[in-house]
Amino acid sequence: MTAAYNLGRFDERSGNGVAHAQGKDDALARAVRAQPNREAYFPNTEDLGSDEMRVIACGTGMPSARESQAATCFLVELGNGDKFIFDGGTGSDVRIGSLEIPYDLLDKIFISHLHTDHWGSFPAYFVGGWVAGRTVPLRVWGPSGERPELGTAYAMEHIQKVYTWDIEGRTGRLPPAGGKLEVNEFDYRGINKVIYKENGVTIRSFPQIHSLDGSVGYTLEWNGLKFVFGGDSYPSKTFVDAAQDADLVIHEVMMSVEDWIKKYKFPPPRALEVGTQIHTSPEAFGKIMSLVKPRMAVGFHFFNDYDTVTAVESGIRTTYDGPITLADDYLVWNVTKDDIEVREVVVNPNAWPAAGVFDIPPMDPKDAADIRPSDWTQSQALDVTDVDQAIYDRINKKYDLNVPMRMKQYFEAQKKQ
Repeated sequence: MTAAYNLGRFDERSGNGVAHAQGKDDALARAVRAQPNREAYFPNTEDLGSDEMRVIACGTGMPSARESQAATCFLVELGNGDKFIFDGGTGSDVRIGSLEIPYDLLDKIFISHLHTDHWGSFPAYFVGGWVAGRTVPLRVWGPSGERPELGTAYAMEHIQKVYTWDIEGRTGRLPPAGGKLEVNEFDYRGINKVIYKENGVTIRSFPQIHSLDGSVGYTLEWNGLKFVFGGDSYPSKTFVDAAQDADLVIHEVMMSVEDWIKKYKFPPPRALEVGTQIHTSPEAFGKIMSLVKPRMAVGFHFFNDYDTVTAVESGIRTTYDGPITLADDYLVWNVTKDDIEVREVVVNPNAWPAAGVFDIPPMDPKDAADIRPSDWTQSQALDVTDVDQAIYDRINKKYDLNVPMRMKQYFEAQKKQ
């Protein structure tokens, strides 16, 4: 009876029932058919409805890295084709890459503040995304700071300087636009200020309270749906005001002060400061959500373990009794006006970058002519052109090309000297 119930339960949504499993032939056929409604999301296997929003947690943990949780990152996908990354904390690039989304489409990132656990993987999005196929500039939005050197524009200017060697070494070999940044710094003091308005999508920023001036949160509105991402903050009136009438509301929540002391080895005074004054305690998170009343509240930014989550939820439930998800990496929310479905994402751990959606523009070989090691460095090269020649011959024949081997030309020139 149990087996029949389980088989029938899978099919009852499509009009089939328990009777489907009664006959032996039907049961054998059932054993080799795909099972619908598996309560999991497998990337690139579902259409996104024209009226639907999909949000994926790509980082929900702490500044210290660990395998099970990357640092802060949430991906928002809309039924109009737009995709937005909110924060790119350390390790989150691996989660994003596992979703097998063409990097041409991952060209918009919104940074809440400049702590590394919120943008530490930015170089991987910038340069790594370029290598993986992005043919358009990476567009970045982020707040100003109290001084210019504390703002997003300063950080982006200098991150390009830090990676000068990397960027220059790839110039001429990759589509040039993909190696560019378009930086949009805005005043962190703007309250519900529109910072993005394209394709029916409106994104606003609002100031948050965290460490220094220059921490913000965001709201995204599209097609009658509203998403809110708070970044890091002590509880703020600006968040409560901005998050009214929202569908999915994401706000940080810390683990209990006791767990800061026990698990993170913080002395009690520091645990109190970090757990309740720089960040948001579970009890305060609940109070925020009781004022916002979202369709779904989402808490993140703590190590979500079997021995920490109970205290977090218990604290929240002292002040909030509404719907909530305590987020872990690879959770997904499908949001429509009628429903919010929460599932887990199942990824291929060996995923390769997805093919781009835009044509790769032609590149002039002359652009890369001078991008090479010096003559002194190349003089240390071991001549392996005899074995590489077979590779060139094979590929040139297969693709009807006539690509010359650069190092063969070098060695031949050396012999003539």
